[in-house]
Amino acid sequence: MAQVKIFGLKENLNPIKERVSDIIHLCVVEAFKFPMDKRFHRFFPMAKEDFYYAAGRTEAYTIIEISIFEGRSVDSKKQLIRMLFENFHNKLNITAQDLEITIFETPKSNWGIRGYPGDELQLNYNVNV
Repeated sequence: MAQVKIFGLKENLNPIKERVSDIIHLCVVEAFKFPMDKRFHRFFPMAKEDFYYAAGRTEAYTIIEISIFEGRSVDSKKQLIRMLFENFHNKLNITAQDLEITIFETPKSNWGIRGYPGDELQLNYNVNV
């Protein structure tokens, strides 16, 4: 399971939402061997007065928060982070300086999905990659 939140200035984020979602999803699929049909993305377009960020960032500044079941290897998480930086730069011209990624990893038992605790779900994919 992966739930993704994307934050950015609404003027910049809204026009590229679909491309952002596609990039994130393809990176998650490759790095985590995730099923193609499992996409859970939520966008948070922010007004300028509600989105503060450090000097040295531009209006393209984007934050990605990814919540996942525990079990992925350090290597697969680093691969995902590197792929996101590369693809955001190459496909959206968003530099590494303007992209921040956080992966939140929690036990399956902390999730509730389709009426079950996450550790009782029968998954059709492997979390330990």
